[in-house]
Amino acid sequence: MAPNVSANNSSSVLVGIDFGTLSGRVVVVRAADGAVLAEAVEDYPHAVLSTALPGSDRPLPPDTALQLPEDYRGVLRRGVPKALAAAGIGADRVIGVGTDFTACTVLPTTADGTPLCELPGFADRPHAYPKLWKHHAAQPEADEITRVAAERGEPWLPRYGGRISAEWQFAKGLQVLREDPEAYARADRWIEAADWIVWQLCGRETRNVCTAGYKGIHQDGAWPSRDYLAALDPAFAGFADDKLAFPLSQLGARAGGLSAEAAALTGLPEGVAVAVGNVDAHVTAAAARTVDPGELLAVMGTSTCHVLNSDVPAEVPGMCGVVRDGIVPGLWGYEAGQSGVGDILGWFADGFLPPEYVRAAKRAGTGTHELLSRRAAAQPVGAHGLVALDWHNGNRSVLVDHSLSGVIAGATLATTPEDLYRALVEATAFGTRTIVEAFETAGVPVHGVTVAGGLTRNPFVLQVYADVLRRPLHVTDADQGPALGSAIHAAVAAGAHPDIRAASAAMGRVRRDAVRPDLRDSAGYDRLYDVYRDLHDHFGRGGSDALHRLRRIRNDART
Repeated sequence: MAPNVSANNSSSVLVGIDFGTLSGRVVVVRAADGAVLAEAVEDYPHAVLSTALPGSDRPLPPDTALQLPEDYRGVLRRGVPKALAAAGIGADRVIGVGTDFTACTVLPTTADGTPLCELPGFADRPHAYPKLWKHHAAQPEADEITRVAAERGEPWLPRYGGRISAEWQFAKGLQVLREDPEAYARADRWIEAADWIVWQLCGRETRNVCTAGYKGIHQDGAWPSRDYLAALDPAFAGFADDKLAFPLSQLGARAGGLSAEAAALTGLPEGVAVAVGNVDAHVTAAAARTVDPGELLAVMGTSTCHVLNSDVPAEVPGMCGVVRDGIVPGLWGYEAGQSGVGDILGWFADGFLPPEYVRAAKRAGTGTHELLSRRAAAQPVGAHGLVALDWHNGNRSVLVDHSLSGVIAGATLATTPEDLYRALVEATAFGTRTIVEAFETAGVPVHGVTVAGGLTRNPFVLQVYADVLRRPLHVTDADQGPALGSAIHAAVAAGAHPDIRAASAAMGRVRRDAVRPDLRDSAGYDRLYDVYRDLHDHFGRGGSDALHRLRRIRNDART
């Protein structure tokens, strides 16, 4: 029996679970005001499978990024009890559970939800595993999906800025069909991890409007037609009807009650409300109070996802999509993004520093990121003479091309590690400025910018973004913004608040104008941004195919 719920019951709490790229984060949140009572982080033991499958020495193809479903279950098994224990409260006070996931993270399963990789005979087949959002090996399929849609004049293509991403459901599904037809045929379902984890919690299969719209090309109540899919491959004609086509649920709705099996796994009471699944960035809008039109939210972590609500639809070139009800019911939700941000900074700081920098950070009792940020912040804007392109993990917006790669221009023998680090931070800020300008050029106004995610802990990064954008930044006042957003959606599903907007107003947390731009530095960044745009268009819009040729040479050498 589910607990009795009252919006005025200050003792009621929610559990929010954010399934990220490398770990799951669990928060216990007070229903009345969103106060976070405790949190727990549970790392995925296998992290990202990009070189080989567990127990195998056979190398995986380039641009592969897979995961293990058991790592997700581990967050439920260990993370939820750990967070409850840290909060010092009884599980009987929990009235609802909400979850979010990276997207598009998608997996093939049987009709009862069993992942293919857990079936006998499939453990050694890469295409039986969940494909993480940054699995980019389906770029040829994405190019074909876009080309055929453009040739046929498919009406949904402009809703995605004219290009379909290699990260999304259809490209990844077509890759499985082409490379492992037996696994494709064995898969009764092709399901977002956001929906699969809800299935594990309540024992009921559901599909949410957010991932279906942004990652599954579901527009105006329909999937891409069988005729279109057959034009890609006759064996692909039934992909949507057979593996995707289930009723869609609105965000904030109740997917079901916690099953007995999930209750035993998590230690939570059987029957508590389980909210419909959601995407990590989109769910964070409720936590950041960016649920009104024109309020852009940038969730800055390993990658950055930009989400924005509007009263009207528009076709914005290079966007990840515009979806009715995609973030908040009743509004058009826009999504854009950058495929690498924190990942790029970590790639450099963790792999390319001279030993003396590592020793200096250790002597100072700090990390290498903090050391580099402090030294980089001491420089005048432009003093390094560098401009970088933030494409080390491909480009999600506005070029939608994951065959692109990073570029650093202007290096000399005098270039220092802090110079390079600063140029990479600036490149990610320039990428966000490109996205903001694309929105506004297409007639979608951006009234304010709010930031969330792990990179909000770095003051240097935030100041660069404020200066590059020439805007004050509002900052979410929650260490685990997506998990808090999931808890807010759980509050709606449990009936503690009437809708997402009301729950966001009561439970969301944000510091307005937390970082203000220095307009003198903004002028210097304008000059650097002009160079960035020159390089951006040269390498990304057909001026040169050098980066694509390098990618082909690399792939040929590795295979």
